[in-house]
Amino acid sequence: MTIVFKWSLSIMFLLAAFSCWPASHGSGLPVPKDLSSEAKVAHQKRIPILVLFKEESCTYCETALEDFLMPMQRDPGFNDKVILRQIETGSGEALIDFDGKATTYKKFSSEHKVTVVPNVMLFDSDGRVLTYIEGLLTVDFYYGFLVDAINASLEEIRTTKH
Repeated sequence: MTIVFKWSLSIMFLLAAFSCWPASHGSGLPVPKDLSSEAKVAHQKRIPILVLFKEESCTYCETALEDFLMPMQRDPGFNDKVILRQIETGSGEALIDFDGKATTYKKFSSEHKVTVVPNVMLFDSDGRVLTYIEGLLTVDFYYGFLVDAINASLEEIRTTKH
């Protein structure tokens, strides 16, 4: 009986721990639930938050995700450079924005004037857009565009924020 009780507590602890982790839909990037919490991590590490705004039926979004952003997510060289997240622009799923206010993915996308997908925005820890890439530009150069945007955002954060 004691073994079962200890096992149950272990399972409950793991479930509680993972409930705070950003969710991931399918094989994509983690999906933010609370951008104000993400911002605290970004502020502490002095790195930007990259958000891929996408739509489920968008083949260009899948290309940006699968060919470029997912490999970045798996590359340990980006761990200290950027937090990568994705948002479905048409979703009514709940989200806490950078200011700690309740919204949805759809409203957050609309507030940031996302009309073209894929759309990549890099935010500082205050929720300010540092740079963005609208659409899937030339595929041959897209990785370079992403790296340049990340590096420019990193530089801005590290030179203007103390």
